[in-house]
Amino acid sequence: MKRPSLAFYLLCMLLSRTAAAQDDTPYIFILGVAQDAGYPQIGCYAPHCLPGWEGSKAQRGATSIAVIDPAAEQKFLFEATPNLPAQLYQLEVEAPDERFQLSAIFLTHAHIGHYAGLMFLGHEAMSASDQPVYAMPRMFDFLENNGPWSQLVEFQNIRLQPLRDQGEVNYANLDITPFLVPHRDEFSETVGYEIAGPNKKAVFIPDINKWSAWDRDLVEVVKSVDYALIDASFYADGELPGRDMSQIPHPFVSESMAALSELPKEERGKVWFIHFNHTNPLLDAGSEESRFVRSEGYNIAVEGQRLPL
Repeated sequence: MKRPSLAFYLLCMLLSRTAAAQDDTPYIFILGVAQDAGYPQIGCYAPHCLPGWEGSKAQRGATSIAVIDPAAEQKFLFEATPNLPAQLYQLEVEAPDERFQLSAIFLTHAHIGHYAGLMFLGHEAMSASDQPVYAMPRMFDFLENNGPWSQLVEFQNIRLQPLRDQGEVNYANLDITPFLVPHRDEFSETVGYEIAGPNKKAVFIPDINKWSAWDRDLVEVVKSVDYALIDASFYADGELPGRDMSQIPHPFVSESMAALSELPKEERGKVWFIHFNHTNPLLDAGSEESRFVRSEGYNIAVEGQRLPL
C-alpha cells in the first residue's frame, strides 16, 4: 500500500487547524499559556525546566490569546509577548492574513510578557504600518513618551487607541470591555478584558493580585460568563524555595479552587487556568496536580485551544 506523501499530511494538518475558521462564529484561539518569561525560563536549568531546553514540544510561549471573527474576516490579538513572531505565525496558520485583517492589539499592562513584543512591529523587524494598539491612559502615555516604544508611534508602525475602565469597544460581532484589576502598576495600570461574542462571553485576567484585593467577587465573575481565563502563575505557596511568596501576590491555583469550591462542577468548568510560571506543575499535563485540577472540573489552558463565542 502506497504511503501518503508529506504534502498530504501537511494539507490535512492545515485543514484541521483552520476548520474552526470555516464557521461564522467568533472564537478565542489560545496562543500562549506561560508567565512573562515563557517556559523554560531563561537561566533555569533545574529538572523542571530541562524538558523545555531538551525538546521544543515542551516549550510554552508567554500568555496571549487571539479572537477570530470569520464572518467579519477580522482577528484580534490580546498581548504582544516576547514570543510574538512565533505567535503571529500560529495565528497566520489559523487565520491567514490573506483573509483576516489584524484589526487591533489589546494590551493589559506594562510587564515584559504583555507588551515587549511590540518591538517586533518596528522598522528593524516587521515594519508594521499604522497597526491599532489599544491601551489604558497610563499605558498609552508610557508607550507614547518612552523609547523605544515612542519610535513605533513616531514612525507610525503603531497607532495608539485609548481605552478607559469599563469603556466598551465595539466591532462587528464582538464587544470588548477593559476593567481595572489590582496588580503591580509600576509603569501602567492593569486591566482584564470581557470579550462578548454573539453567543458567549469570556473574561481574560492573566495578571492580578490576590482575589481579596479586588472589589469584585470571583464567584460572581465566573457565574456571569461562559469562560474565565484567569491568572494561575503559581500552583501553591512554597513553590519558590527561599522566597517569601507573599511578596509575589498572585492568586495561587489552590486559592482560586478554594474560592470556587462551592460552585457546581458545570460552573467550575468555565474556568481555564492560564499564565503559568515555569515552576507551576500544571505545565505538565501528566502531573498529579494537573490530574487533580481536572478531576475537580477545572480546565488547564493549552496552546491551540479554541473556545467559541
